[in-house]
Amino acid sequence: MNNKTPSKKYQRWLAGVLLLAAAAALVWAVYRPRALLVEVATVTTGTFEQVIEEDGRLRLKNRFVITAPTLAELLRPTLKVGDSVRAGEVVATLVPVAPQMIDARTRSVLQQRVGSADAARRAATAQVQRAQTALAQATLEVERATRLAQDNFISAAARDQSALARQAAQQALTAAMAEQGMADFSLAEARAALSRAEPAGVGSVTGRWELKSPVDGQVLKLHLDSAAPVSAGQPLLDIGNTAAMEAVIDVLSGEVRQIQPGAPVQLSLGSGAAPMAGQVTRIEPVAFTKVSALGIEEQRVNVIVDLAQSSPEVQRLGDGFRVDARITLFSQLDALLVPTAALVRDGEQWRVFIVEAGRARARTVQLNDRNAEVAWLKEGLREGEAVLLYPGSMISDGQPVLLRNAPKAPD
Repeated sequence: MNNKTPSKKYQRWLAGVLLLAAAAALVWAVYRPRALLVEVATVTTGTFEQVIEEDGRLRLKNRFVITAPTLAELLRPTLKVGDSVRAGEVVATLVPVAPQMIDARTRSVLQQRVGSADAARRAATAQVQRAQTALAQATLEVERATRLAQDNFISAAARDQSALARQAAQQALTAAMAEQGMADFSLAEARAALSRAEPAGVGSVTGRWELKSPVDGQVLKLHLDSAAPVSAGQPLLDIGNTAAMEAVIDVLSGEVRQIQPGAPVQLSLGSGAAPMAGQVTRIEPVAFTKVSALGIEEQRVNVIVDLAQSSPEVQRLGDGFRVDARITLFSQLDALLVPTAALVRDGEQWRVFIVEAGRARARTVQLNDRNAEVAWLKEGLREGEAVLLYPGSMISDGQPVLLRNAPKAPD
């Protein structure tokens, strides 16, 4: 027979080849590139906006502070915060302030002053009576002299002299009556100084001063909610119309130069309420220092935003409530957008990783602008392409990948 068994040399060679193939397969299985699980997003076309987001507060456009015009006593207010008032409606009532109480020594002095004034009044009354008697006597003398002059018993000069005496008596009576009036006033003044302050009842109050609302609105603040003495110029209550509101947004002074009057603003009131539209009307030219939540001092500027329309929601929230503002600095329609999370810095350029046939492929892109969410692409990608989000150091060109989420198809 010609069949011969393989030689031992051939058997050893075949075993070596098989061993090398097994080792190569093992190395490939261990060190081959493994597919990484990644998240992707789709390049889309939409509106690109450059915005500033800050918080602020609502405030009234016009606030009216009702103040006391003079020193007085405020009667207990009947209005409460939130009550509606009409223009011309009485919102506060003032009465004259009560005089101060007096001690025993001062009372004794005032009592003596009343006695002195009373004595002076009696003396003045006596002088009036004396002047009245003198005037009556002078009147009789004139009548007698007139009859005697008609009968030529006395001269005309004597008659004129008696008439002048009557005129002097009349003037003396007038002076005496004036002195009596002065004495009456002095006595009344002394008695008024002696009187003590007594609590005035509702029915006995005189000299009320009623303060009225200048506009239709609501009571925003009561500075005093009880009866109390007030001084001239002291605030009593605040009134405003909550239908006319504006927002005050404090922005970093380094960013405020980018904002122009008329810029559109979206205001969010929270609690699921729909955003409200507004626009920047004024940028205050004065900055102020504000300490941030991290304890850093920041220079900020107030930006005033006018609400496009007044809604019942704003009226319900009222003055001083917090709002979140989104101020639009720039807007571009039909822009090619890619998520900012997909961008990787490559020296002076930017690159992204797209997904092709299950592998990540690096591609350089050029940007027009970017914000915190998306970047506006100039070139480098097409709409609908899938890009990797948050590519780490393990992602390289040609790396096999598995998609955690399927990319959304473009609209």
